[in-house]
Amino acid sequence: MFKGLKPIVYGGREVWPLIEGGKGVSASNHMSSGAWAAAGGIGTVSAVNADSYDPTGKIIPQIYQSRTRRERHEELIAYAIEGAVEQVRRAYEIAGGKGAVNINVLWEMGGAQRILHGVLERTRGMVAGVTCGAGMPYKLSEIAASYNVNYLPIISSARAFRALWKRAYSKAADWLAAVVYEDPWLAGGHNGLSNAEDPLQPQDPYPRVKELRETMREGGIADSVPIVMAGGVWYLRDWENWIDNPELGQIAFQFGTRPLLTQESPIPDGWKARLMELEEGDVLLHRFSPTGFYSSAVKNPFLNNLEARSERQIAFSGEAAGDHQFQLDVGVKGRNFWVTRGDLLRAREWFGQGYTDALKTPDNTLVFVTAEEKVTIRKDQADCMGCLSHCGFSSWMDSDTNSTGRLADPRSFCIQKTLQDIAHGGPVDQNLMFAGHNAYNFKKDPFYSNGFIPSVKQLVDRILTGD
Repeated sequence: MFKGLKPIVYGGREVWPLIEGGKGVSASNHMSSGAWAAAGGIGTVSAVNADSYDPTGKIIPQIYQSRTRRERHEELIAYAIEGAVEQVRRAYEIAGGKGAVNINVLWEMGGAQRILHGVLERTRGMVAGVTCGAGMPYKLSEIAASYNVNYLPIISSARAFRALWKRAYSKAADWLAAVVYEDPWLAGGHNGLSNAEDPLQPQDPYPRVKELRETMREGGIADSVPIVMAGGVWYLRDWENWIDNPELGQIAFQFGTRPLLTQESPIPDGWKARLMELEEGDVLLHRFSPTGFYSSAVKNPFLNNLEARSERQIAFSGEAAGDHQFQLDVGVKGRNFWVTRGDLLRAREWFGQGYTDALKTPDNTLVFVTAEEKVTIRKDQADCMGCLSHCGFSSWMDSDTNSTGRLADPRSFCIQKTLQDIAHGGPVDQNLMFAGHNAYNFKKDPFYSNGFIPSVKQLVDRILTGD
């Protein structure tokens, strides 16, 4: 047992202060989270478009039949509730009364509040708590408390927590079970990097977490309410000075990337194999996500293509003005695209390379893509089912008009499509593959030598030794 690590009381029983990070679309499900709870920790079912099963146990593909986005959005919510309820029931069964089972939702997912109500209503007594990030989830406390369920907001700064506490959480303080500090430079998936922070200048998490604890104390929150360190956690021995540290109060640890590589992890074998090949620096913090958030994913042809697409970009003016004195004669229909001489020459060069179609962005620029890419982009935008509360790629918004009022952005991508595809066996090089920045440890850590893939129980036991 690692020095100083002790069980905490959560959901009415003693559990290890080890939380499985809930990973997006189908990357943490009942098998992984149920096993994590059975090993004495807190397992986390992802309630983001989770899988349902037919009577033979096969996954039901989430296919959308309706003609309008609004109707497809209703289908999405129905899929999401059914899937999450099924995953929770199965995880609870696997846990067998040990540990605890949480669910994870993204506040910025489409229909988040309706989905939370729908799932919690039908899983009473099974869900110990709700972790929730990606946005400012003010209503999280009210919804969780109405079902006698704990809530664990995911934030990336003391400032964000202070705003949530003052506006909403202080009114449901009894159900605040922990605050998850997710390091925006190290965590996988979507990160809460603010505009004031430099994506290329990582900050040490210790002073940021110390400031969070001080903010919690100002609000009268006891030191026994844990701060969960998430992002960049691999070996507990690296965090020895955080455990039993009076400056920080009770600390727990969330593991998002390590549980991807277990026998119970539902991700396909190709994804698992790729994780074992990663080198340091192979995970990119980027801003292509249609959510508008930064996110961290494995560098692969999918991400490379998005980077290259954004580089084939020029500004235009609707009339000759300033340096924009040259009429664009490739990639566009119509005559009202005025560009600089340098950009005209670049556009002609791209056209000659096969990037024959220029698509408008919301920022008065044009990106050049192949004819085939244009067809895919337009189809994906048209097929939108409102999986986000607002989407830069399709311009969907969960509002009366169902529109952000901005032009759909061809520099982004359909996140639902790619996450569903990679989770269910699609090509790992042609999809978004989320991972934390320390995923290169799979290759370096002797625990995984000779291609060893542990069970969740073996992984938890290993973590508890400090390794």
